[in-house]
Parts: sequence; structure tokens; C-alpha cells
Amino acid sequence: MVTPILLAALGGALCARVGFFNVALEGMILTGAFTAIVGNHFFGNVWLAVLFAAGCVTLFSWLLAFISLHLKANEIIVGISFNFLAAGLTTFTLRALFDVKGAYYDKNMTGLPTWNIPGVQDIPVLGGIISGHSPLVYLAFLLAAVMQYYLFKTKSGFRLLASGENPVAAQSLGIKVRRIRYGAILASGLLCGLAGAQLSLGQVTMFSEGMTGGRGFIALVATMLGQNNPLGVAASSLLFGFMDAISIRLQGFSLPTHFTLMLPFVVTLIAMFFFKDKSYLQHSNKINGRS
Repeated sequence: MVTPILLAALGGALCARVGFFNVALEGMILTGAFTAIVGNHFFGNVWLAVLFAAGCVTLFSWLLAFISLHLKANEIIVGISFNFLAAGLTTFTLRALFDVKGAYYDKNMTGLPTWNIPGVQDIPVLGGIISGHSPLVYLAFLLAAVMQYYLFKTKSGFRLLASGENPVAAQSLGIKVRRIRYGAILASGLLCGLAGAQLSLGQVTMFSEGMTGGRGFIALVATMLGQNNPLGVAASSLLFGFMDAISIRLQGFSLPTHFTLMLPFVVTLIAMFFFKDKSYLQHSNKINGRS
């Protein structure tokens, strides 16, 4: 349950680090979930389907970057419109390709495999938690560690940070700020494509309209709560993923469905209430000033 949120939140953190507030995470995950099913249907190979989803959402994010950076449109408005575009486009394409409404499921379709870690899977309690997940689950946590090292220990990582902190000063030093911003947004699209693939191929092996269920917006909050720090983002994603899992477990206790489904969003609102990050407030003021 954590993986789609974590992958998208890492993409959001990359964008935030270069001064781009990416609110299109929801639409990107939804596009990734749909294109992963489409790729699996036509290629008959789950790994090609994952690559297809990552490529499609990367292309989707390039369009977002082009409109926002090159055409200088308001990034918030563009991001929201892309969320609506993804919702409408996946619904239309679902009916056009598969001639079904609501959801598509094929019993012959193979989802992502699960990896059982030798030695770990036999450990009581802990083995069942850590072992037996899809490769994208382990990749998500590995990427969080790699991003932490890249941002704060490498020269190109510091250039990326400089492009977001003070783009004018960075540009005066010869840093190609626009290129770095493009790269961050494209990387965000790739990560959201993997998040969508995990959602549709790693959890349920099907696609349904609006199946993201607000995970993109939760990922956005996880990005802010983690202060754009990859390890902090991973910790906040664990919190929201845990509450998402708890909401599903509570349904087994005959609690009202509408109550259990709103639990992750209640926690999200509470987190936003206690969240105070001046950098985001300043960024919002800049956006309001431009608009």
C-alpha cells in the first residue's frame, strides 16, 4: 500500500527541489496504472508493460513541463487540468480499446511476481512483513536511499538543489536551470509510471476508472510532510500507507465502508493541519504573485 504513494512522493520531491509544484501526481499515477494494463494486454509481458507505463507517463510529464516551463503557464492550473485530462482520457480509452465500462479484468493476465527473500521469510512476524512483495516495492525504498545520496552527496545533486533554491544565481554560474527542471519533471513522470504499474499490476492485476483514489494527492502531502527530503518522504509515505492498510482491515470488523475509506484522508488533513513549511508557503506566495 505504501509503494504507489512513495514512488509518486519521491517524484513530487524532485520537482519541489527544482522549484516546481507538481499537483499532477494523481493524473500521472492513473495514467501509469492504465498504460501498464494496456502494455500487459498487447505485449503479454509484465516487464514490458512496466516499461511501457513508465515511458507513457514520462511523455505525459514532458507535455506538462513544456506547457509550464516553455510556455510559462501557471503550474498549478496546468497540473489540475492534467489530472482531469488523465481521468477523462483513461475512461475514454478504456471503452475504445476494451469495449468495457468501469473496469477491465483479464483472468489470463499475469501480474508482477513476488519475491521471497531467503532466510528473511522464515522469521516470525517480520518475515511476513518484509518478504513476499513485488520487485517495485523493494525498488521504491532503494530509490529513496539513492535519491538521498544523490541530492546531498553528489555534484549534480547540488546543482539540482541550487536550481530550485536560487535559479538566478545558479544560472549565473553556468548551471542550465531549465534543463535540470525538465529532467526533474521527466523523472517524476517515470516514478509515477512505476507507481501506477504497482497499483494495477502489483496489487490487483486490473484497471478500474479512478482507481488511484486520491493517492496522488496523498503523495503530494507526503512530499510536503517529508520536507522534500527522500528519507523524510519515505517515512511520511509509510504513515499514509499504513493508514490506508488499516482502513482496509477495519472493513473486516463490519464498520461502515464510508467511514473506513475516509480514514487515510482524515490523517492527511490532520498532517496538513500540523504541517508548517515556510518554503512551501513562500512558493505559494510566488505563484499567487505571478497569477
